[in-house]
Amino acid sequence: MPEPAKATLLPLPAVDRAQQVIAALADYIQLSGLKPGDRLPAERELMAALAVGRSTVREVISHFQALGVVEARKGSGTYLLRAISGATIHMPLALDTGHLRDALLQTLEVRRGIEIEAGMVAARRRTEADLANIEAKLEEMERAHLAQGTSGPEDLAFHLAIYDATHNPLFRQLLEQMREAFERFWEKPFDRPDFARRSFPFHRTLFNAIAARDPDAAREETLKILAIVEEDIREMSK
Repeated sequence: MPEPAKATLLPLPAVDRAQQVIAALADYIQLSGLKPGDRLPAERELMAALAVGRSTVREVISHFQALGVVEARKGSGTYLLRAISGATIHMPLALDTGHLRDALLQTLEVRRGIEIEAGMVAARRRTEADLANIEAKLEEMERAHLAQGTSGPEDLAFHLAIYDATHNPLFRQLLEQMREAFERFWEKPFDRPDFARRSFPFHRTLFNAIAARDPDAAREETLKILAIVEEDIREMSK
């Protein structure tokens, strides 16, 4: 009886490396029959096998950690927490790519529910360390906004810090699963870098509500941000 083929990791072409490594590593985990508790290949091994840099490998491991499927143990390595495959590591989202306005409004409906709840939970559960992290991300966002008039990556980092302050990993996991589809539409809607610029001041008031441990105020400030976003979508798509 022939032996089953062994799973291998092969070098990848230089196109969207992080996404390719995510898919390649998920397939490798499945084909290798790794089970929860098993150790993943070491960082250097992944770098050599896939012909990618350390930063790409670390980005992918961080992505898997955010999804709650692996755990990095200091001085020991990275371990699988739950079985995954190329089919399960991504959540495919079906959006109409031909109608930007409708796609933005649909994703906004999902964001509204998640972000309102995340802000309220963060206001109740945040620690002083969480608050310092949120404020640091807010200050980075404010610097970028004042220098460039826009702050896309910094805005995302601010909201991720709020998600982390909930101490509920499902908030970040949901965003990680949906991020690819979201970013495809939200990177620069209508080719307008000033999109939703009017919402900028309310990020500071949202932080203040979380600092004051006031869930109701956090909800109201989040609603103000998202109301401006919706107004801009409808105005710019006329």
